[in-house]
Amino acid sequence: MNAARDERGWVPRIEGVEGPIYLAIAGAIGAGLAEGTLRPGERLPTHRALADALGVDLTTVTRAYAEARRRGLLDARVGRGTFVRSAPAMPRPDGAEGPVDLGMNLPPLPESPDLPALLQEGLSRLLAEGAQDILTYRRGAGTEEERAAGALWLRPVLGAVNPGRVLVCPGAQPALLAVLGQLAGPGDVVLTDALTYPGIRAAAAQLGIRLAGVARDEGGMRPDAVEAACRTLRPKALYIIPTIHNPTTVTMPEERRRALAGTALRLDLPVLEDDAYGLLPGAPLPAIAALAPGITYHVATLSKVLSPALRMAYVVAPGGAAERLGAALRAGVLMASPLLAGLATRWVQDGTAGTLLSAIRRECAARQRVARALLPRGSFDAHPEGLHLWLRLPPRWSRLDFTAHLRRQDGLAVVPSDAFAVEGAAPDAVRLSLGAARGRDALRRAIRAVAAALEEEAAPDFTNVV
Repeated sequence: MNAARDERGWVPRIEGVEGPIYLAIAGAIGAGLAEGTLRPGERLPTHRALADALGVDLTTVTRAYAEARRRGLLDARVGRGTFVRSAPAMPRPDGAEGPVDLGMNLPPLPESPDLPALLQEGLSRLLAEGAQDILTYRRGAGTEEERAAGALWLRPVLGAVNPGRVLVCPGAQPALLAVLGQLAGPGDVVLTDALTYPGIRAAAAQLGIRLAGVARDEGGMRPDAVEAACRTLRPKALYIIPTIHNPTTVTMPEERRRALAGTALRLDLPVLEDDAYGLLPGAPLPAIAALAPGITYHVATLSKVLSPALRMAYVVAPGGAAERLGAALRAGVLMASPLLAGLATRWVQDGTAGTLLSAIRRECAARQRVARALLPRGSFDAHPEGLHLWLRLPPRWSRLDFTAHLRRQDGLAVVPSDAFAVEGAAPDAVRLSLGAARGRDALRRAIRAVAAALEEEAAPDFTNVV
């Protein structure tokens, strides 16, 4: 479910929803908070304004806001309006108050090397060397040296790549938007997993593109389901996350990758491969772009495997498409930061990036062991070196009630499955991200709180109901 903004503020899109509309509105509020499209403290439209915007009666919106308050998502302030509730704080060991964020998927800070020190030293060296090209605009999507560094960085999953096919972008999200805009237009269909990265949902909504979910099994997206969808939907492209899928954590085995690449080649179906986590496994598998390079756009961000401070991504385009995609990127985001691109290039060349990646991989593995020791066996899926896990809830908990309970009782942010659902009903599951907690002790306390909540009986919250 998506939402839009107009002069009335935030308005959910509820066309085609199943079940009571008031529950759909309450669910959209929870999903918006999880996705970040609704901010804590933000004022929502009045009951009447939202009813008029959606074409529903006033009672429906009143029930929806009451349900959202019951879930701990909203505060109603007499004479002022209805506001998105801020998360309560969870105590930290130093006595200060601050929430533990299990919702944001980012790599953990390793114990060693010291990332802030590396950043300070690396940027100081670049500036001390007086490289003039990092202090001005760029005409293309990366210098020859930066593109060559990108090709070297991606060699474990792509093999040898012509640097001329590599484009340097300011993060994966603008890259995904640009590629999607090259492959499809308003009203077109793009195939994805039924549960997928919220960023591609946002990009598709921006471009007026319809996403259609494809059936999967324990090995990931099924090639026969892709072929069946192509017969009925005539899609323009296929979007896929083959390694540590977001949110389900499934890593597609090599045999499945080859079968899927073969299907896409036979159907002449362009592939947008989002390989945000492709380098996290110690033994990375070949990317789809290595198996079907003539039809695949490979997007690999540094933010998910090194640090969000390196807001940069590499895109490897099919041979004839790099120049056209570069023009689209320039029209949308102009260029990547020369300073960050220069730092990333230096780190790839001198081995700092590889050292940091290995340290982050070890920290991810340690945090996964923390979660595995505390959560009920068989209740979740995870990759041993991944950033997140996929927690299936017991029948007594709905995903939205569980999310609201953790936020209200423990100050924990998790992401319900609604944020990832392309179409149809979302399963009762949540994503837990392990990287943002400030150390393993903080993570251990947070996971214990999640495990304790799983054992509790779900009960209505009458705090804001009389």
